[in-house]
Amino acid sequence: MNYRITGLSPELFSHYWLLSEPELESRSIRRVRADDDHGFPCRISLEDAREGEALLLLPFTHHDVAGPYRASGPIYVREQASQAASLTDAVPVAFHRRLISVRAYDAAGWMRSADVIEGDKLDVTIRRHLLEPATAYLHLHNARPGCFAARVDRYEGDSSS
Repeated sequence: MNYRITGLSPELFSHYWLLSEPELESRSIRRVRADDDHGFPCRISLEDAREGEALLLLPFTHHDVAGPYRASGPIYVREQASQAASLTDAVPVAFHRRLISVRAYDAAGWMRSADVIEGDKLDVTIRRHLLEPATAYLHLHNARPGCFAARVDRYEGDSSS
């Protein structure tokens, strides 16, 4: 069972970098600088921002479905992130050191199962959830702060692509 973990498209956020602080504030967005090499996970690159990097902290609807599992929450995006991460049969390095919540959804957006695991066990857990026929996709969240991390889909192609 091959899978692909994808980051968010930078085009979703690029226009925010042009806004003034008051304009950002009116949208509940904050411009911040990473004060450490860990703790500022970018949802585009799926990497932690490096100390000193500029990011936006903003609300994001990560599960835009009709029904009770519609969800949004805070995410970070790095100014330097110019391309969405796309990893096939591989877990982003930044995820290995985090406690991860795995949420399996069906095609209608209803949660079918969930786990909380150490990030270094993520590959096995992803594969197990995707073996379930009712599972259409997974969402990964950082379990401690609860924020959305990435989406996982089955991937039918070659894992080298």
